[in-house]
Amino acid sequence: MNVNKVEENIYEIPPSTLMARVEGTIKKFQMKVPVHIYANEYILEKIKLDRTLDQISNVACLGGIQKHAIALSDAHQGYGFCIGGVAGTDANDGMISPGGVGYDINCGVRLLRTNLFLNDINKELPSLLDKIFKNIPSGLGSKGKLNISYKDLDEVLDTGLNWALKQGYALEQDLHHCEENGFLKDANSELISEKAKQRAIKQLGSLGSGNHFLEIQRVDEIYDRAIAKKLGIIKKDQITVMVHTGSRALGHQVCSDSLRNVEKAMKKYNIQVPDRELACVPANTKEAKDYLSQMACAANFGFCNRQLITHWLRESFQEQYNKNTDDMDFHLIYGVCHNILKIEEHEVNGKKMLLNIHRKGATRAFPPGHSDIPQDYKSIGQPVLIPGTMGSASYLCVGKPKAMDLTFGSTAHGSGRLMSRSKATKQYWGSKIKEDLGNKGILVKAASMKVIAEEAPGAYKDIDQVVQVSHDLNIIEKVVRLVPVGVVKG
Repeated sequence: MNVNKVEENIYEIPPSTLMARVEGTIKKFQMKVPVHIYANEYILEKIKLDRTLDQISNVACLGGIQKHAIALSDAHQGYGFCIGGVAGTDANDGMISPGGVGYDINCGVRLLRTNLFLNDINKELPSLLDKIFKNIPSGLGSKGKLNISYKDLDEVLDTGLNWALKQGYALEQDLHHCEENGFLKDANSELISEKAKQRAIKQLGSLGSGNHFLEIQRVDEIYDRAIAKKLGIIKKDQITVMVHTGSRALGHQVCSDSLRNVEKAMKKYNIQVPDRELACVPANTKEAKDYLSQMACAANFGFCNRQLITHWLRESFQEQYNKNTDDMDFHLIYGVCHNILKIEEHEVNGKKMLLNIHRKGATRAFPPGHSDIPQDYKSIGQPVLIPGTMGSASYLCVGKPKAMDLTFGSTAHGSGRLMSRSKATKQYWGSKIKEDLGNKGILVKAASMKVIAEEAPGAYKDIDQVVQVSHDLNIIEKVVRLVPVGVVKG
């Protein structure tokens, strides 16, 4: 594959003809746009270890794709699209692909600040983690604590964080400081299958497993004090809390149901793609519109899931410190999605166009002044959260104007895996990882040692380099570096 260095941290695969086997026959597919890879030499070599570049080149063949297909600095192999992939197709008749969002619809991250410092929590950290572990269900197949009706579930799917606010699980400010105010309006719960609802109803308010986590962090470094202060971060060793989870089994079932519908429709519309995992339909079809409505339901569930966890986090801290939310300044800095499809306006060849922006393992990073940013952040840009592993750093950044040109207003969503979970469990022992992290001052509570092995820091790319690439490209600006002190894994 022809990968050319265009400039520092930007590589390109020019449009070419790809050969792929479709239903037993070798066929030709033409890349309609180039691929842009945002990486340094170290990261590019890691990206080349799996099928990432093949997958993003296949994406460049989708009908209606505009400008370029993008692999970000955390890119690695996924389903259809690579994870860490971004693509924009014409919103009128360009392709919409469920693989460009993935199975964990609206997996995302939120960051909460407090006015506590490391000295305030150090001695009580084991007790605090015990309370959090007890109050927030986690682990494979974990079930939430709520006993909601199917009517309630439909309202969650249709209205997102508005349901949580109505039920007393959210503050008004939580909605203002969440991407899309925690609510995708095109949702229609009537389109969600009975099986998906059955899987969802017991899981609302649960962390799940895999790479999902709750992390108590301390401020390690402040790069821009003025912006940090605007976000409520004032000093080193200040305590923050990060939440990372998604739509759980609901998102998985919605994706599975949608893929079946889309694969059937492809024959009707005579659509062929170089990889069956890139199943897609034109945006102006019933199947595409149904998918967007179903995806919005799963996204709204994901928003609510993180909000309920936030509510129980606040309760855990209140119980431990006998202070209320305002006393501790336990407020949401921002919450982002990183598996989502949005219809957004972007400039292509000097002309404004509405595009279907597929972000698969990618975080929105809008610049200062953008209409979709909360009013109190308009002057600094959208807060961007890029979590690392339980043994490395996470970053609080802000979006920059260059992102709109280079990445459709997007950046990396995390470290990006270097090895599969199965490979990680062969290479690492969970108990040893836990011990090593403890020696570094990081306490870990997990549902199983297997999860700790799967999520070993060595199974991921270097988060500092991943973030530095986007910072150097002026897609984002680093504001605060955060490091874990206490971790709850599912």
